Amino acid sequence: MRRTRHIWAGATAALLAAGVITGCSSGSDHSAQACAETPNGTVIKAGPTATGTDIATNPEIASGYRSEMSPVRTGSYAVSAANPIATQAACRVLADGGTAADALVAAQTVLGLVEPQASGIGGGAFLMYYDAASKTLDSYDGRETAPAAATQNYLRWVSDTDQTAPQPSARASGRAIGVPGALRLLELAHREHGKQPWRELFEPAITLADQGFAISPRLAGQIAESAPDLARDENAKAYFLQPDGSPKPAGTNLTNPAMSKTLSAIASDGPDAFYTGAIAQDIVDATASTAGGRTPGQLTLADLAGYQAKKRTALCTSYRDHEICGMPNPSSGGIAVAATLGILENFDLAALAPQGVDNNGGKPTPEAVHLISEAERLAYADRDKYVGDSDFIPLPGNSPDTLLNDEYLRQRAAQIKPDRSMGTAQPGDFGPVPLGIGPQQPEHGTSHVSVVDKYGNAAALTTTVESAFGSFHVVDGFVLNNQLTDFSTNPTAADGTPLANRLQPGKRPRSSMSPTLVFDKGADGSRGQLAYVTGSPGGSVIIQFVVKTLVNMLDWKLDPQQAVSGVAFGAANTPVTGVGGEHPAINAADKGDNDPLIRKLRDMGHQVSVDPQTSGLSALQRDGNGWIGGADPRREGAVMGDAK
Repeated sequence: MRRTRHIWAGATAALLAAGVITGCSSGSDHSAQACAETPNGTVIKAGPTATGTDIATNPEIASGYRSEMSPVRTGSYAVSAANPIATQAACRVLADGGTAADALVAAQTVLGLVEPQASGIGGGAFLMYYDAASKTLDSYDGRETAPAAATQNYLRWVSDTDQTAPQPSARASGRAIGVPGALRLLELAHREHGKQPWRELFEPAITLADQGFAISPRLAGQIAESAPDLARDENAKAYFLQPDGSPKPAGTNLTNPAMSKTLSAIASDGPDAFYTGAIAQDIVDATASTAGGRTPGQLTLADLAGYQAKKRTALCTSYRDHEICGMPNPSSGGIAVAATLGILENFDLAALAPQGVDNNGGKPTPEAVHLISEAERLAYADRDKYVGDSDFIPLPGNSPDTLLNDEYLRQRAAQIKPDRSMGTAQPGDFGPVPLGIGPQQPEHGTSHVSVVDKYGNAAALTTTVESAFGSFHVVDGFVLNNQLTDFSTNPTAADGTPLANRLQPGKRPRSSMSPTLVFDKGADGSRGQLAYVTGSPGGSVIIQFVVKTLVNMLDWKLDPQQAVSGVAFGAANTPVTGVGGEHPAINAADKGDNDPLIRKLRDMGHQVSVDPQTSGLSALQRDGNGWIGGADPRREGAVMGDAK
């Protein structure tokens, strides 16, 4: 074990020095004070695997565990973001009377600077937004789209006549770059729910870009791991690496004058300054670059100019005495979370509560991990086969209800054996459908912001550039996504049947992002008061992270900090069940052979991995007239708000 002060202290100090945040003081307890940092637990669990990553299963590097974090109690508003500088910027917007939609603009633009490996204006996002005055719930889709010129083999080979793979890889070539959607999403949400002027919401990020901030340990670790790939792009190399090619270390003051210029243009002229004109041309040129032998992409000015964020119908389902509302297609997160919970509703989870519950959430029982992992296998099986962009590939029955009706989920639940893992689940049978099953693409770097404002509005925003540092292309100060690699590289199954998530022109790749709002349910079954806001980064594992957190809060009555701090566990549709070895309650030595939980799961047929998990969960819970918040100890996040 090693002890450290807040790992974000240098960055926050830089922000204070830059004048971006004002009127804030350090809290002396765990109640928020004027958007101040709070002294949550700072013990970091380090070990031989704590800074490594398996890119096949983890979206970014693992960066330790802050043990014994306490929940933060706020009054009328609260925000939790994956980096405290972004949390602080959003919190000041709320303190100045802004709405949750206003706070998101400040948070996202700052995150693009302090956490560029995970999200930014060169990527996309999904947003769940609750408007308290009208009691309406909106889902905003800012997912990237494929260029109009893309073919179904766009990621597979250079052309139909040159069937060699894109170079140096599909991800690092221009083929991975989709039309960014984050700014159009923020524009739409702000137009419908914002209160403060658009221009003013960019001031924290512009000031930060001009005056700089201290590179955090987490960002420094990711730069070091990605240095060889960043070196291939001249802009990325100049920004993230030293003149000798070594990675810039933690504590380095990182300025970004190019980003300041970009953000200033967008602040003045709106997102049109990004989707048309000089910035758009720079994006097209960077995508088409053949520097270093890269295979160019075929993104055009017309693709950028034609991009639209979309409003979707929120996916809301019942779970015990609550209503769970998440994202519909093209995210599979809402469907998979709802399906998992619908299966679990057939079991008495309350009787399987964690043991030794403490600030870290205790230790889950083998029976609970088994049951939840099996339910997730069944949900992922359906997700993998049937879910894609439903503007192109309709769901069975043309509705999520087919996959989520109570009788169907009871039948799925009946397939779970109490003492033996199924290993790999089969998708449900809905008769002849023109869809096959293929290998699932890895999904990677992401961030999440949870916000409630003093007006009662709430937002859950999950935002991403896909892999850590996206495509490694940096243009005008920001990272371009590699989101198209979320499509299935091969468009068909082994038998030639098309895949739901195959690439098509203008299509949005399937996602696992799961921003979630939870409401109490009235006695008559109607929607009651907003109760929880949550979500996480984590690639395809996001679904498992969110399920874990919801079960922790709704079934086991843990507070939000305990819920997000708790052991990360779950399964996609493979024989492998993950149990996060970074957690203090898990003995990850010798691959978990000495941990009773791991041994029991293996006795039940689970192939258990104790690799460290890289969730970045946040959760806010209504507490009378105030809020209680939690931030994931596995990243740098913080919860801030007004005094309780």
